[in-house]
Amino acid sequence: MKISRGMPSTVPRWIVGVAVVGALFVLLPLVALVTRVDWAQFIPLITSEASVAALLLSLRTSLVATLLCIVLGIPMAVVLARTLFRGQRIARSLVLLPLVLPPVVSGLALLYLYGRRGLLGETFEILGIQIAFSTTAVILAQTFVALPFLVLSLEGALRTAGTRYEAIAATLGARPTTVLARVTLPIVLPSLISGAVLSFARALGEFGATLTFAGSLQGVTRTLPLEIYLQREIDPDAAVALALVLVVVAVIVVALAHGVSEPSRTRLLS
Repeated sequence: MKISRGMPSTVPRWIVGVAVVGALFVLLPLVALVTRVDWAQFIPLITSEASVAALLLSLRTSLVATLLCIVLGIPMAVVLARTLFRGQRIARSLVLLPLVLPPVVSGLALLYLYGRRGLLGETFEILGIQIAFSTTAVILAQTFVALPFLVLSLEGALRTAGTRYEAIAATLGARPTTVLARVTLPIVLPSLISGAVLSFARALGEFGATLTFAGSLQGVTRTLPLEIYLQREIDPDAAVALALVLVVVAVIVVALAHGVSEPSRTRLLS
């Protein structure tokens, strides 16, 4: 059944009013940020060596972190959505824990695991591998905080899709791996892409865990959010310009995620 735009709205007017207030609550700080941009120096500020290095590092590490989220997140979501086992609720809570943990706490947890004196870090040091305060640490921190976004999005889509088509494929003799690759994942592909895009956005904006676990070394661990924080004390105009760049990138990412999920939502309504 298609929803006609000419149908009378069932939404109370006071709901619309509160929604407008909420929208202004989100938009006005961004408007205030734009008003503080020094447009005459905007291009030189965002094209400085430090700014370009931070932006490229953020994009590179966020892409790798997103790939890790996909590799790790798909199996996690499938297990949570398609299997039953003892302690499943606890397991789901632990998987989603980075969503509610303060980023600094996440950074400390990673540091005490992979740092020189960490649970696994001492072994890595013996092997000559240093993870903390390196680009690898940035990727791990971004993956740790971004992974729940993909798992949450994909698990919800899997539960909504149900198992009917998978059961039919299994009765026709398809192996579990074949069912996963040719039936399950194609059905939830829009949600998978949307979750991956949101994971990329979260990784791109990561600050606290990265600073705690990876530090701030230009060209190695200083991502764009860290560069903005540093420039805030040294050159406020540069911080505002870089913040605007990050906002623009975030808007594009969110728009892409919404554009991917919209066609599937339209099919459900048709």
